[in-house]
Amino acid sequence: MNQLALLFGAFFGLTAVIFGAFGAHFLKKKLSAEQLISFETGVKYQMYHAIVLLLLGFQLHQQLTLDNYIIYAFIIGIFLFSFSIYGLVISSAQNKKIKILGPITPLGGLFLIIGWGLLLYKYINL
Repeated sequence: MNQLALLFGAFFGLTAVIFGAFGAHFLKKKLSAEQLISFETGVKYQMYHAIVLLLLGFQLHQQLTLDNYIIYAFIIGIFLFSFSIYGLVISSAQNKKIKILGPITPLGGLFLIIGWGLLLYKYINL
């Protein structure tokens, strides 16, 4: 069992529901359709990967280095990808777009890809 994966999976699942409700009820009136779609993309990716972390938390072991790299890649990826989207969308809706967040989103996506790649590598080499 990997406690870190379970902890972050639960945290990211919780905050995905909160951000989803925030977007659907509060931001819906303040965002353009395009901005709302971007915000929802962040929420979806966060929830999908929160579920992955929870599943992996029961399968992977904290003592194995590769398992830890997989978990770290997903945690960093979720944070950089989804939270940079939230920041970009909310700041652009206020006409104060935080441009530095733009390059962070694909970096987060890269970490998610690395997490999936490491997971594939692990299961190929069982």
